[in-house]
Amino acid sequence: MVTETTGHTLENDTCPRGNVFDAGCPSRRVLDRVSDKWMLLVIGALERQTRRFSELRREIGGVSQKMLTQTLRSMERDGLVTRTVYAEVPPRVEYALTELGRTMIAAVHPLARWAEEHIDEIDAAQLRYDTEHLSSGLAFTSHHATPPPATAVSVTRPRARPSARR
Repeated sequence: MVTETTGHTLENDTCPRGNVFDAGCPSRRVLDRVSDKWMLLVIGALERQTRRFSELRREIGGVSQKMLTQTLRSMERDGLVTRTVYAEVPPRVEYALTELGRTMIAAVHPLARWAEEHIDEIDAAQLRYDTEHLSSGLAFTSHHATPPPATAVSVTRPRARPSARR
């Protein structure tokens, strides 16, 4: 199916725009991109000023060089940041939010504030869950790089014993 929208022809458009709950909705791709934590942190870091790559890396704790590079490229492709290369030795590269990128600031602030206000409740809920499910072996082990709080109990599923080779 070919759908004509906003001057672009889109192949495989299976639903009208504006229904992110429909798996075929093209706005789902945008939702996937803007829900990325590194993108949200880059937007926050670029909110007040243009920055060089090294400044962004220092400001955004825990981001690897590879991940920051991928995030910035993706944001540039999406029209959210501009990348300016200056013909100097050594070359200077700066990143800034575009007008479209600046529209994301209004969404980033409430999310960051919510996360900061509710982290203790989330940690307590996770600890309760892990404690309740420890005996069943179904406790959750986070895949995130952030370690649990010092008061939390580290819970993992018991490993199966390797079978003896004969």
